[in-house]
Amino acid sequence: MAIDLTELLRLEHAGWTALCDGTGGEFYGTVMTEDAVMVLADGSVLDRGAVVASLDDAPAWSAYEITDERLIGLGPDSAAFVYRGRAFRASGGPPFDAVMTSVYVREDGGWRLALYQQTPVPAEESVEL
Repeated sequence: MAIDLTELLRLEHAGWTALCDGTGGEFYGTVMTEDAVMVLADGSVLDRGAVVASLDDAPAWSAYEITDERLIGLGPDSAAFVYRGRAFRASGGPPFDAVMTSVYVREDGGWRLALYQQTPVPAEESVEL
């Protein structure tokens, strides 16, 4: 079965939507594999249970954008989805800007998240003329 960028992009949007509406813990608890981990921009590594617990109390994002999407096939039932994500808080402040990688595996006829990793994009420095 072919791997479709659109399917994985839809899953990423669903995850970000859940992070915006406060249901991230429930969403990721369902979509992550039993042994999945998230490697976050601050260097922490969270297993599925820790992700669910941390998202239950996390402040919601107000908006996000996904750009520069790339799909890397890893085999017939796995793929890495790489993109740049920017997320914004309603309270303002600088956006969270990172290159993100989500590794998915096909289980029981659907895609499950096995690994998620964030690499922060350095803030662009302004140059005065």
